[in-house]
Order: sequence, then C-alpha cells, then structure tokens
Amino acid sequence: MSNISRQGRVFANGKLAGLLTEYKETTGAQSYTFEYDGDYIIQSGTPIGYHFPLTNEPYVHDVLSPFFTNLVSEGWVRVFQASKARLDKRDDFGLLLANGGDLIGAISVQPNNKDMQQ
Repeated sequence: MSNISRQGRVFANGKLAGLLTEYKETTGAQSYTFEYDGDYIIQSGTPIGYHFPLTNEPYVHDVLSPFFTNLVSEGWVRVFQASKARLDKRDDFGLLLANGGDLIGAISVQPNNKDMQQ
C-alpha cells in the first residue's frame, strides 16, 4: 500500500503547473509522480520540460526524475543546504522542497502541506 510521503507544487513562470508527489510503500520502497494541473494544461499549452509533454495522466517513476534532481544544488552548496534544513544530503526530494522556491529559471517547487498523510 502506498502513502503520500511528501508533495510539492510545481510552478512554471509563476503559474501552478502540477503536483510532484513522493510515495512510500509499506516495504520501504519509494515512487514518484508528477501530474499536471488541469487548468495549466488548458491555459498554458507549454510543458514544463521535453520529457513531460502535456497530458492528463500522471507520470510515474521509481526514482525522482532527472528533470527534478537536476534542479537541486550540488557540491558544497548542497551540503550547506542539507545541514541548514536538517536533511540527508542525498535526499533530493527533501532538498528540492526546502530550496525549490528560489531556483534559477522558469521552474520553482514549493512544499504542499495540505492533505498530507504522515
């Protein structure tokens, strides 16, 4: 059985584009989905990235997509951000949620704290 572990709202040029969700299985395995917001599909017509064409179906991955992992800092900045947020430096999803509101470029990611299951 899957439970939502953490979730982020993905914005493109300041507009809500969709939800990025991390699921934890009872076995300890993780999976990730990205699902476009319906209004974004209708109003924007622009995908967030080449590997995420507009669709009403969620994208499902066993690991966090490279599109999102590449938004996370590297090197000493990653170590500093992980320490400041009290996260493991290998926690790409956590680092993205903690620092994704101030990214270079059109994409930003902010934690979605409503309707979360612990």
